[in-house]
Amino acid sequence: MDKRIDYRIEPGGRLQGRLRVPGDKSMSHRAVMLGSLAEGTTEVSGLLEGEDVLATVAAFRAMGVAMDGPERGGMRIQGVGLHGLKPAAAPLNMGNSGTAMRLMAGILAGQAFDSELTGDASLSQRPMGRVVDPLAAMGAAITTAAGARPPLKIHGGRSLHGIDYAMPVASAQVKSALLLAGLYAAGTTRVTEPAPTRDHTERMLRGFGYRVQSAGAGVSLAGDGRLQACSIEVPADISSAAFLLVGASIAPGSDLLLEHVGINPTRIGVINILRQMGAELEIERPRQVGGEPVADIRVRSRALHGIRIPQEQIPLAIDEFPVLFIAAACAEGETVLTGAAELRVKESDRIAAMANGLQALGIAAQETEDGIVIQGGQLRGGIVDSAGDHRIAMAFAMAGLRAGGPVQVRDCRNVNTSFPGFVALARDAGLPISASADGNA
Repeated sequence: MDKRIDYRIEPGGRLQGRLRVPGDKSMSHRAVMLGSLAEGTTEVSGLLEGEDVLATVAAFRAMGVAMDGPERGGMRIQGVGLHGLKPAAAPLNMGNSGTAMRLMAGILAGQAFDSELTGDASLSQRPMGRVVDPLAAMGAAITTAAGARPPLKIHGGRSLHGIDYAMPVASAQVKSALLLAGLYAAGTTRVTEPAPTRDHTERMLRGFGYRVQSAGAGVSLAGDGRLQACSIEVPADISSAAFLLVGASIAPGSDLLLEHVGINPTRIGVINILRQMGAELEIERPRQVGGEPVADIRVRSRALHGIRIPQEQIPLAIDEFPVLFIAAACAEGETVLTGAAELRVKESDRIAAMANGLQALGIAAQETEDGIVIQGGQLRGGIVDSAGDHRIAMAFAMAGLRAGGPVQVRDCRNVNTSFPGFVALARDAGLPISASADGNA
């Protein structure tokens, strides 16, 4: 059995200096997927070498794609074309990654062979109906476990056809899965969003030479095209940077520069929300790298105040809410989030896990059906359970900066899914953190 990893954070730290967090997880998944389906050799730099992305790498290797690396974020992918994948000898294990499972479902729905997608205990509890149902409407045949949960058994050899799908809930994963299935579908696949979500799939498809049209809230593509190999530079992940943005905002005396961070406009909800709370964030050297906007972000500590989080920011910050709740706990007054029920079906029920942890540290946090109400106050030391969720673990690590005593965060092993080297990097920046193997997982 894997050892359980616990964190211990001593109070009184501050974050200073300049650093670069690992590569963007969303873009890394997509680079591996599209590079594998392209014709020719795709060169990737800045790839996140976390467990989630490595699961995607392993899946394509199992389907016959040759890759060199990853090594120091670099990878060479020998693409096999849209129709060059081969049946895997065993089920494809997506580990902890909902992104990988949902996007892979779109790709595999168009293959001539059967396949099966599995995951770890957490992923096996996450609902997949919102991607399985529209794929079925395109002609895919996918069977699931009870409650539309994994494993997903995808029956190949089906003729897909494009559909015009209005998503009931904004989701970049669902949108991306349908567009990827659309590569194999007759006619045009069009997806309309109720609110903007991250657009890395559309941008990267264009980078691989595929025609994608965007009009208003809709995005569409026609099937039977080709992907041409290219070079991709993956920027630093704003979702990983978010922990340090909040940490430097709440810890007195902090002055931190985060380098080469992706600031795609569909991903900057954390910046917008922190600024509304009074944070001092400066965007420096904005530039374009491989079709994606990138900048350095400087953050200095500053007193925050509670806000009612705007609805339009929720899809732009959906992965960053755990650490934004830490900012709310350190802010003066009340912070209210509604309309974020999706947080209950992430790697954990993030509303419940964060409310429980904040209460354990002395903060008044009240769950609602689709959000939370947090009263800013004085964090105290204590023990918090991360529920095996990487973002919960890192969020409460940052809470230690403002706690009155040591904070222990239990069950942090899954941090490696998205932020390998988190403890060393955070310690170098000034977080008094240590990690220990403490019992069996």
